[in-house]
Formats: sequence, structure tokens, C-alpha cells
Amino acid sequence: MTSRMLPLLALGAFAGLSTSAQALDIKLGHVLAPTHSWHIAAEGFADEVREATEGRVNFQVFPSGQLGNEKTMVEGMQIGSVPAGVIGCGSFQPLDARFGIVELPYSWADREDAYAAYDGELGEALEAIASDYNMKILSWWENGFRHVTNNQGPVETPEDLAGLKIRVTPDKMRLDTFTALGASPAPLSFGELYSALQQGVFDAQENPLSIIHSSSFFEVQDYVSLTGHVWAPACLTVANNVWQRLSEDDQVAVQQLADNWRDEQRRMTQEDDSRLVAELEAEGMSVNEVDTAPFNAAVQGVWADYEDVFGSDLMALVKRYREGQ
Repeated sequence: MTSRMLPLLALGAFAGLSTSAQALDIKLGHVLAPTHSWHIAAEGFADEVREATEGRVNFQVFPSGQLGNEKTMVEGMQIGSVPAGVIGCGSFQPLDARFGIVELPYSWADREDAYAAYDGELGEALEAIASDYNMKILSWWENGFRHVTNNQGPVETPEDLAGLKIRVTPDKMRLDTFTALGASPAPLSFGELYSALQQGVFDAQENPLSIIHSSSFFEVQDYVSLTGHVWAPACLTVANNVWQRLSEDDQVAVQQLADNWRDEQRRMTQEDDSRLVAELEAEGMSVNEVDTAPFNAAVQGVWADYEDVFGSDLMALVKRYREGQ
């Protein structure tokens, strides 16, 4: 099939996007491994979109940071140079600090309350903010509950984090959270994390079990402590100028399939969480449960500090869904 590049708009819009008489080809990137549920679900989404639109919409999935790290992809979607991605939603914070609300520690006792919030009014409010930056969030996938791994010993209380050099995502909320917990946090891009742990640049890191396993961190870390300090969503997102090129009928089909694969990706994450503890133990890691109450108490100052950043309306939505209302 012969393709031609669309004329470029200002700032490189539509790079990675091509059309032919039959298809609109849309590159969709993410930073995780091909074995992760993000990739499996994104491939399934792309296949079904292609079928539902009779080949008119062709998402092409690029894993493992092939389109850049999350910061690069978010910036690219804002200006149109990256057409689409599955992004950990905290990575939208450099564009708008209000997206940091997805990283508030110990917001959700269970994932069902989080699902209700992001599929409901909290998600709608954040989608409206994303739209101001030329991005359409199609659906809220799952990054999941994050836990601490390290090489020093089990983390059972906040005191066990004292002085531990831990890699965190490059956002202020996560830095402030682990500073409040007594650790020594520093940011690093995900693509550099494995080698940094291997070389001892960091003692520890924090991620969901699925990422700990799919990234083979069991090769360079000895302990997993189930701190569950953050449940975070992932955003299946397209640049607005890409979305607007789809016909109304194709938009309806793509949106429906985005929702369907949201539910499937969440199911895979839940399934992963139920089996991965045993698999990580089989790989030689020591896994310990954690009483989260003292951790939760230690981060309440973070909630207070960010009230003005996020605004009373967004904070009220989190608190309402947190209480199951």
C-alpha cells in the first residue's frame, strides 16, 4: 500500500501519521515491555479498530519507549508530532499541575472506587483539562497499585525507608511523598532504571507488580514490600488533531473499543496482581505484607500541601469517590 505524508502543520504536527486511500495510520507508543498488559491490550484495541473501521483507522503500536519516554510523548501529543499513546497519567503534570491529583498517596483503598472516579466525574474533569492541551483521553486504563522494591531489607514501617535512595517518577508529587516517608528519592527516566539498579546507583524503586515482573527487576532487587502507596491510572490518549480526522462513525467505533479494552486491561491487571506475588517469590524475591496505616499517616501533609494546587473542586471529587459516594 503506497502512503504519502500529510503536509506538516506548525511545530511538526502529524509526524508519524500517514494516510492512503484506504487507511489512516496512527502510531501509538508506550514505554513498557511487549509482555505488559498495556501492550497486549493496545494490540487488541488496534486489531479490533482496524476490523471495525474496515481498515480506515490503523493504530500501529510501538512498545518499550520506541517513540520516546513519556515526557517526550506527552509533549509530542500536545503539538501533534506524536499521534497517540498509553501514558501513565502522572506524566501529564509538566503540562498542568492539576494532573498530579492522580498521584495523591493512599487515595484509594480499593481499585473499584478508583474505577468509579475515573470513569465518572473525576475522569471527565481531567479529560477537559487534557483537551486544553490538544489531547483527547479516550479511556482510563490501569497502572495499578505501586509497591517498593529494594536491596536492603523488607520495608515494614516508614522508618525502614530512612535514607533509602529510591528512584521515583520525575514528578514533584512522588518526590514529596517519599520525602515525607523519610526516604531519599530522586527522579530517573524509566528506560534507565534497570541499569541504575544493577549498578547500585539506586537502592530501591517503586512500581506495580506487573512492571516489576515484566521489567525483570527481580534480577536486580531482592525485596518487594506491598506498600500500595499509590493507585494510578493510565490514559489511552490521542492528539486532538488526529481524532478530528476520523469520521463521526469511526470515532464512535474507536471510543467503544477504547472502553472495551479499558475493561480488559483492568481485568488483566487484577489477574496479574493475584498471581505475580508467587511468581516473584519463585524468581527469588522476598515479598512482605505492609500495615499501611502509619504510611498513610505520614503523607497527610502532602495532601494538605497540594490542596491549593489541585483546587477545591478536584479535591472534593477525590474525597467523594474515596468515600464510595
